[in-house]
Amino acid sequence: MLSNPTSLLGVLQLSLKHCLSLQVQQVSLMPTSFLGSALRGTFFVLFGLWWSVRYPLRYLRRKGNAESQPSYGAQRVEAFEGAVKAFFALAGILVEQFVPAGPHLQLYSPEAHGWTDLTRWHYTTIYLFFLLSGIVDVVSHSPLKLFLLLAGLLFCFCDYSDAALDHHLHSLLAMAIFAGALCALLEVFLRDHIILEIFRTSSFLLQGSWFWQIGFVLSPPWGGPGWDQTDRSNFAFLTMCFCWHYAGALAVLAANSAASRWYVGERGVVGGSQCHT
Repeated sequence: MLSNPTSLLGVLQLSLKHCLSLQVQQVSLMPTSFLGSALRGTFFVLFGLWWSVRYPLRYLRRKGNAESQPSYGAQRVEAFEGAVKAFFALAGILVEQFVPAGPHLQLYSPEAHGWTDLTRWHYTTIYLFFLLSGIVDVVSHSPLKLFLLLAGLLFCFCDYSDAALDHHLHSLLAMAIFAGALCALLEVFLRDHIILEIFRTSSFLLQGSWFWQIGFVLSPPWGGPGWDQTDRSNFAFLTMCFCWHYAGALAVLAANSAASRWYVGERGVVGGSQCHT
C-alpha cells in the first residue's frame, strides 16, 4: 500500500494532522497565567532591547556632533515607539479580557454578588495606561513614562490572599517598576540624560525577565503545581535569582553599548549629515 503514491500522501497528511493536533493540545493545556506572564515579559524585554541599542547610539552620535539638535527623524522614532507600545497594550487588553477564563469586560457579577477576576482587571488597567502612553507618544512626540508609577501602585495593593511566595515575587517586581518610575520622573527634568535612560532600560529588561520567572514559578508551562508557597528557602533563592536577573540585564546593556560604540567608531556613522534616532 505504501508503494502507491496516493496512499503514501494520505499517510503523510494524517501524520501531519496528528502532529499539529498534539501541538495545539499542548498549547491549550499550557496555563493561561503563564501565557499572560510570558506576554508581559516579552513586551518589556523587546522594549528594553530596543532602548539598549537606541540610547547608546544616540548618545554617541550627539557626542560626536555637540551642536546637533533633535531632528525630524527622532520625532518619527518616538511616534513609531508609541505606535508599537499602543499595539502591544491593546493586544494585552484583549488577551486579559477575552481569554476563555477572562472577565469579558464584566467588572461585577450580579449572580455571584462580587467582583469578577480582579487580577485580570489589574493587568487590564496597567495595559490601559500603556495604551494612553503610546497614544501620547504618537500625538505629541513626547514620551509619557509616568505610567510606571501606576503599575507599581497596582502591584503593591494586589490581593495575594495566603500566597506568600506570589506576594514576594510581585514585591520584587514592584521594586523594579518603581526604580524605572523614578528614572522616568527624573527624566521629566533632565531630558535625554544617558545615565537615567540606561537605568530605565535596565529596569525594563529586569521587569521583562522577571515576568517570565514569575510564570515559571507560579504556573509552569509543562503543567503541574507551582513552587511551594510555604518553603522559606524558595524566598531566599528567588531573591538571589532576582539579583542574577538584574546582572543579566546589565550584561545585555554592556554588550549592546559596546556594540554601538564599535559601530559608531568603525563604521564612521558619526557626522553632521546623520539623522538622530
